[in-house]
Amino acid sequence: MVAKFLHLEWKQFTRSSYFAKSLGIKILMIFLFLYFAAIAVILGGSFFYIVKKSMPEQEPMLFLSSYLIFWVLADLAIRFFWQQLPVMNIKPLMVLPIKKSKVVHYLLGKSVFSFFNLYPILFFVPLAGVLIFNNYSIFDVLIWLLSIVFISLSLNFINFLINKNNTYFYSLIAFIALSIAANHFQLINFETISSRLFYPLFSQQWTLAIPILLLVAVYMLNYNFVFKQFSLDGVVSKKSEAVETSELNFLDKFGAVAPFLKNDIRMIWRNVRPKQVLLTAVFFLFYGLFFFTQDTFADKEWVTVFAGIFVTGGFLITFGAYVPSWDSEYYKLMMSQNIPYKQYLESKWLLICLGCVIASILSIPYIYFGIKIYAIILAGGVFNIGLNSFITLYGGALNRIPIQLNVKAKAFENTQGFNLTQFLIGLPKMLFPILVFFIPYYFLGFKAGLIGLAGTGVLGILFKQQLMQFIEKTYQKGKYKTIAAFSEKQ
Repeated sequence: MVAKFLHLEWKQFTRSSYFAKSLGIKILMIFLFLYFAAIAVILGGSFFYIVKKSMPEQEPMLFLSSYLIFWVLADLAIRFFWQQLPVMNIKPLMVLPIKKSKVVHYLLGKSVFSFFNLYPILFFVPLAGVLIFNNYSIFDVLIWLLSIVFISLSLNFINFLINKNNTYFYSLIAFIALSIAANHFQLINFETISSRLFYPLFSQQWTLAIPILLLVAVYMLNYNFVFKQFSLDGVVSKKSEAVETSELNFLDKFGAVAPFLKNDIRMIWRNVRPKQVLLTAVFFLFYGLFFFTQDTFADKEWVTVFAGIFVTGGFLITFGAYVPSWDSEYYKLMMSQNIPYKQYLESKWLLICLGCVIASILSIPYIYFGIKIYAIILAGGVFNIGLNSFITLYGGALNRIPIQLNVKAKAFENTQGFNLTQFLIGLPKMLFPILVFFIPYYFLGFKAGLIGLAGTGVLGILFKQQLMQFIEKTYQKGKYKTIAAFSEKQ
C-alpha cells in the first residue's frame, strides 16, 4: 500500500505543469542539503577534540548534555518556521476500500523522511564514532545515540501537533516563555536542568525507555488527531464565517485602479496566507538592527545599503514577489472580463509603493544610529519604488504557480508561488543597488553614492510608462499559459 501511495504522488508530481520549476527548486535544495550536511558531519567529528583542547578539565559528554536543551528549543523553533509538513490529497482515497488507519500512518510516516530529522544524525553519528575511537563504552554510546534519534523524531511529531492544533501551540509557547523568564531571573538554570535530563541518557542505559515512550506518546497523539479529522464531511463541508466589509472609499481618488486596490486590501485582511506574508514584511523593519548595531559595518556605508533595501522593501519582497499568484484562484474570471492589464499592474505597483512608503516612515527611529543611516534607508526606499518595484512585477510575469489563500503555511518555508526563475529575478534587487551606490561612493564619496542610489530610483519613476508598457506586453504574451497553470492545483 505504501508503494501505491508513493506511485500516485510521483505521478501527480511529474504530470503537473510546474514539474520543471519544482524540479529546479528541489535540485537547489539538494545542493543546500549537501552543504549543511557536510558542515554537520565536520562539526560532529571535531566536537570532542575541540572541547578537549579548549577545556581539558571538562568531560565532553557532560558539557554537551548541559546544552542539549538549547538544541531542543532551537530545533523546535527552526522546524516551526521552516519544516514543510507532509500533505496528501485524501478526497479520492475516502471513497476507496482503503483503511483510514493505513493512510494516516503513511501520512505521519512521510514526515520522518525530512532533513530536519537527518541533520542530528549527521552530527551525532560522527561524534559517536569519535567517542568509540576514544575508548568510550560502545554499548553506552549506541544507547545514547538511539536516545538522541528518538528525541529528534519526537520533536518532529511535536512540531506536527503545534502546527495543526492551536491548543498545543499556545501551551508550548507559554511553557517556553515561563521557562525563559525563570532562567532570566535565576529561579532555574537551563544548563543544570539540561545536564540532569540528558547526561543520564549516556550514563544510565535504562533511560533509553524515556525517549521511546515519549516518541510513542506524541505519535499516538498525532495519529488520533489526524484520524478524527479524516472524514468526508469534514473535508467537503466548508465552515461559514462572518466577513467584515469595508467600502474603502478613500481609495476612490486613485481612479480606475481603485477597485483593484480595494480587492487586494480585502484579500490581505480576510485570508490567512496574505496575513502571514504581511506579518513577515513587518519583521523586515528590524533587519537593519543586525547591521547598524555591529561595529564591523560602522565604516562600511556601502554594506548598509543592503539593510536599507530590506528595511523599506519588506512588503515588496514578500507580497510583491507573488504577483499575480495572489489572484490565482479567480485569475481566469478576471481575464474573462474587459479589464486592461495596465490597470491591473498599476494597482499592484501602487500597493507595493505604498508598502515602501509606510516602511520608510516606520523606520524613522533608525535616526538614533545617525542621519547617514536614515539617509541610506530613504535612498533605498526610493530605489525600491523606482526600480525594484518594476523588477518585481516583471518577475511576476514568469510566475505561474498558484497560491491557496486560506491554507495555513509558514511564510519562510512555503514554496507556493515560488520558483527558481523568481529566485534569479530577485538577485538583481539585492545586488544592483549595492553596485549603484558603491561605484560613485568609491570614487566620489558618501553623498555621491547616496545621490546615485536615489537618482536611479527617480529615473525609474520618470520612465514609469515605458517600463509598465514593457511589463504589460510580457504579461500579455504569457496570459494563456498563466491561466492554464493557475487552473491546476498543486
